[in-house]
Amino acid sequence: MYIDNISLVNFRNYSKLSINLGQNMNIFIGNNAQGKTNILESIMFLALTKSPRVFNESDLIKYGLSKAIVKGKVKDNNSIKEMEISLEKGKKSLSINKTPIKKLSSYISNLIIISFTPDDLNIIKSSPSIRRNVLNVQISQLSKVYLNTYNEYNKLLKVRNEYLKVLFTNSIADKNYFDVITEKLIEKAVIIYQIRKEYIDMINLSITDIYDDIDNSKAKISMKYEPNVEILDYDTNKLSDTLKNIFKTNYRKELNNGVTLFGPHRDDFSFYLDEKNLKIYGSQGQQKLAVLAYKLSEVPIFIDKCNSTPVLLFDDIFSELDIKKRNGVLKYVQRNIQTIITTTDLKNIQKKYLKEAFIFEVKEGKIIRK
Repeated sequence: MYIDNISLVNFRNYSKLSINLGQNMNIFIGNNAQGKTNILESIMFLALTKSPRVFNESDLIKYGLSKAIVKGKVKDNNSIKEMEISLEKGKKSLSINKTPIKKLSSYISNLIIISFTPDDLNIIKSSPSIRRNVLNVQISQLSKVYLNTYNEYNKLLKVRNEYLKVLFTNSIADKNYFDVITEKLIEKAVIIYQIRKEYIDMINLSITDIYDDIDNSKAKISMKYEPNVEILDYDTNKLSDTLKNIFKTNYRKELNNGVTLFGPHRDDFSFYLDEKNLKIYGSQGQQKLAVLAYKLSEVPIFIDKCNSTPVLLFDDIFSELDIKKRNGVLKYVQRNIQTIITTTDLKNIQKKYLKEAFIFEVKEGKIIRK
């Protein structure tokens, strides 16, 4: 899979832009605040329908205007997909090959991406909600079942939280209705737990080898899934019974708090290096390398599960890495994987990678192919 063309209308600082990209490495070079990151952001937005950089999507529209459009021509094996997102006055419209798409699960995964940003290098030190979001975004590209289940779970969670408040203030409220909502929530939670566990198990198959290949440290690294309930068995029936017992035992506690205290919406995961938690005992360099190894561990998973290569996005992370780690990461940029990099200096990238790369100079919102 690769992006053949990306075009923008009134997106961020670009009034109108159309770029043909190479199938392998593409490098956008320029000083800071020139619009390099906006290119990668537009690709993330096109793939995931949201940007990791903004809370209010209207900020993606060029200042003073009311509408933005992001289009991408995506080639995958023998198919060509014309993907488009139109953003106008808080309304977002999706289409593929000019056909409107209403369901998010029908749109997501038509362009699969793995992104690296300086913020990602702080995943280990960030809050559990940030790490959960990382899981959700990546697994949603791999599994429509997960995406649909997770969205349904959040809707049920909202209803359950609201009804906990009703039950607390109204003694004659229908407890049977609450029990039905809880039962449905458990059904969705079981699926989320199982898919998250499977995903992290797959990451652990290769993360140590990749970490060692980049750093040659001979250390063993792993990701540990940390649900906020104790799970001894991921069998569907046993896990369901575990959750039913937890909700039954803690009903009064949740009622007093007015919120659902247990479930995958409170999960976390940690990185361990030689059995030591990197968040507590790891150096900043070890933490960064762990995140890079984690992201690169996703590549074979995406290829296997999606039967296609993901597009890799590197947003100015090379300035964060020493030469050894930088070269170690680039070894995983295979010739058959499209990679899009932003950087302020081509010295950050070895010459052998530059020979066949498409290089674009970015200056004040204008892009020129060098």
